[in-house]
Amino acid sequence: MATLEPVPDAPAATARIGDERTLVVADYHAGIEVALAIERGIEIESRADQRRERLVELVERTVPDRLLVLGDLMHSIGDPGGRERDEIEALVEALPDVPITLVKGNHDGAIEDWVPRVEVTDGTGVRLGEFGFAHGHTWPAPEVVEADVVCVGHEHPQVRLADEVGGSRVERIWLRGPMAREPFVERDPDLEWSTPELVVLPAFNELAGGTWVNVEGQEFLAPFLPAGLASGEAFLLDGTRLGDYRSV
Repeated sequence: MATLEPVPDAPAATARIGDERTLVVADYHAGIEVALAIERGIEIESRADQRRERLVELVERTVPDRLLVLGDLMHSIGDPGGRERDEIEALVEALPDVPITLVKGNHDGAIEDWVPRVEVTDGTGVRLGEFGFAHGHTWPAPEVVEADVVCVGHEHPQVRLADEVGGSRVERIWLRGPMAREPFVERDPDLEWSTPELVVLPAFNELAGGTWVNVEGQEFLAPFLPAGLASGEAFLLDGTRLGDYRSV
C-alpha cells in the first residue's frame, strides 16, 4: 500500500516508490527575501544558507534515492535575478549526489533552461508508481489523479492557534484526507477513480505565508480545493493531530 510518511519535525516526507525511497518537499521559494523587499518593503536578512543547510541535512538524514520538489523551487515568476539564481545553483551543488526531480510550479518560470542536474516535469504533474505528484496551481493530469496517493504543494497550509492568554501563533500544517470524486470526474468522466488520499504538503520555506485553513474568509489557492478534499485532517510538523481542519 502506498503511504507518504512525514519526516518528524520537518516540512518533508518520504515515499517508497518501487525500490526507491524518495524525499519529498514543496515550495522552497529560493530568493523570497528579495521579493519581500521589492514588493512589500520588508527587509529580511537572507536565509539562503539556513535553507540550504536544512535541506542538505534532511537528505543526509533520510538517505533517499531521489529528491522530489513539488514546485516553486524558485520564487520569482519570471527570470530570476542573480541572488536567486546563485542560491539555487549553490543548493544543487551542495546536495548529495542523488537524482533531483522538480514538478514545475507557477513560480518556476523557465528554470529547466538553466538549472543544473535537475529533471523538470510538466506543471500538471507526474505519476511515479502508486503516487501522483503535482504542484497544485492547476488541475492535475488524469494519470496523477488516478494514483493511490496524490501529493500537492502550492497551498502552504497553516493554522492560527490561540493560547490561554488570548495571543495566537501561526503553524505550518499537513492536510490529509480522501479526495472528493465529483470535481475531478466533472472535468474528466473517463477517470479511473481509485479513491486516492490527498496530501497537501506544508511549505518548506517558513517565509512563504500561505492559507490559514481555520480562519474565516480565507480562500484556498488550488483550483480543486477545498471541493476536492472530501474531508481533511490537519497535522502539525511534529505529528500532532489537530482533527478536522475546519473545526480547529
